[in-house]
Amino acid sequence: MNNRTILSRLAAGMFAGASLLASTAAFAGEVTVWCWDPNFNVAIMKEAAARYTAKRPETTFNIVDFAKADVEQKLQTALSSGTTDTLPDIVLIEDYGAQKYLQSFPGAFAALSGKIDYSGFAPYKVELMTVDGTVYGVPFDSGVTGLYYRKDYLEQAGFKPEDMQDLTWDRFIEIGKEVEAKTGKKMLGLDINDAGFIRILMQSAGGWYFDKEGNLSIENNAALKAALETEQKILQAGIHKPAAGWTEWVNTFTSGDVATVTTGVWITGTVKAQADQSGKWGVAPIPKLNVEGAGHASNLGGSSWYVTESSAEKDEAIDFLNEVYAKDIDFYQKILTERGAVGSLLAARTGAAYSEADAFFGGEKVWQNFSDWLAMVPAVNYGVFTNEVDTAVTAHLPSLGEGANVDDVLKQIASQAEGQIQ
Repeated sequence: MNNRTILSRLAAGMFAGASLLASTAAFAGEVTVWCWDPNFNVAIMKEAAARYTAKRPETTFNIVDFAKADVEQKLQTALSSGTTDTLPDIVLIEDYGAQKYLQSFPGAFAALSGKIDYSGFAPYKVELMTVDGTVYGVPFDSGVTGLYYRKDYLEQAGFKPEDMQDLTWDRFIEIGKEVEAKTGKKMLGLDINDAGFIRILMQSAGGWYFDKEGNLSIENNAALKAALETEQKILQAGIHKPAAGWTEWVNTFTSGDVATVTTGVWITGTVKAQADQSGKWGVAPIPKLNVEGAGHASNLGGSSWYVTESSAEKDEAIDFLNEVYAKDIDFYQKILTERGAVGSLLAARTGAAYSEADAFFGGEKVWQNFSDWLAMVPAVNYGVFTNEVDTAVTAHLPSLGEGANVDDVLKQIASQAEGQIQ
């Protein structure tokens, strides 16, 4: 090794050391976070901040609680106008909207590839925050889905818990008819003006409104067609209790009027809030669509954290998210126990909270089940216009119950969606 090489390497080492010192010295600022829901996202972020400041007391946090719509509006306005000085250091973005922000405003969010170990997170969460091979977010909570069912109603109809495993939707409908005949209860609540159920079914088969490249995919979409056909079968079989809006839908199961609920894990707290129903509920994987590539795992909802590229505290914000959300297993046990939050860091499954038996569910290890299903959720491309296509889908759901031809419905959805996203 010649003298020039030695000197250059010494200089590089000195530069790296100086950078490290500068970085450490910079970790004395205030990190501002925008998020919504004081009892969930805000409370969890405050817990994360407390864990970080316990080790780095020089860092302070300003966690701002907005309504979800206000976060989205403020973020959109700032990015569109280029007034990045009004942006926070960290912002919570719903997973369905991630690609819209990342693709519409390239360079607005810090690239985190190489700074976060993404191999530890559920793959579908990493995929949705990736553009051209670069990852921009830190995965947070999951909307991994399950089939919640009333064991007492199923038993009255002649079914055991093992009969609820490895179901197809066709079998689910057959069971629903038996349940109503024997108990007088409908099988599920369904709001035909909400496309959430369609999204669950579609993603369980690895499909979405867009293909892997982000192009609109409606008419030749096998997963979407199977999802629409399934909802049509449910509507025509009459095994559902109609619900208009969130409150009515929740009431279908909290009131005891229906035998099952298919939705995201975040509903667990609402189910368990009915103390008189303790011991009467079970949880199974969701039924499977009759289409190639379909499985029993899916997702509804979920959000993730993003660091703004313009942030003066960018390095500090990244370090914080990395230390807590990407590494702290105990943190995930606490937010599961206290907030019912199933994080998407797979290693969290090894914690004690996940392996505990839940008396409300008759001693089932519910959290362990959900965390296992989490690893199986298919990755899809949510695209830039999920909400717009949702509007087109929702507009045509009522016609399914009236016997509309599903291929015709797909054409109508495609036509409306193409007009809305131009």
